[in-house]
Amino acid sequence: MHDNHEPGHLQLVHLLRAVTVDFGLRQAEFAARNGMHPTDVRALICLLDAARAAEPATAGLLGARLGLNSAGTTAVIDRLERLGHVARIRDEHDRRRILLRVEPTAIRLGREFFGPLIDGVLRVLDSFDPAERDTVRRFLTATHTVFTAEPHP
Repeated sequence: MHDNHEPGHLQLVHLLRAVTVDFGLRQAEFAARNGMHPTDVRALICLLDAARAAEPATAGLLGARLGLNSAGTTAVIDRLERLGHVARIRDEHDRRRILLRVEPTAIRLGREFFGPLIDGVLRVLDSFDPAERDTVRRFLTATHTVFTAEPHP
């Protein structure tokens, strides 16, 4: 443990945890309303993040990001495909490779449910000046790095 665990530092950690818990609860509510498992929602988020980053969204990438084995990853993809939320498509550059694409219906459902929350967060960010937003970005990026660099227990 480091000595810089003054109450203000820990308060920020606790606030971050509270946000992640609340977000997880909203994800679970979205999953339940739409006949999905919470892992299915995390899978959709991973696939949308990959698309935003212009990363090829393969089953291998999805499994690695979700911490699932091959059978578990296939089960998630099959469920999402049956629900019409994900499509398997052949890679244009390597016809042997199958890519995963989030379908417009899933994007629409996500926007309808999470849109008001995202709009609220954007309003909060609009109240920050650019330097404050840069600080928040730096904090969240560094925190994300800590979580992704630490081995899973």
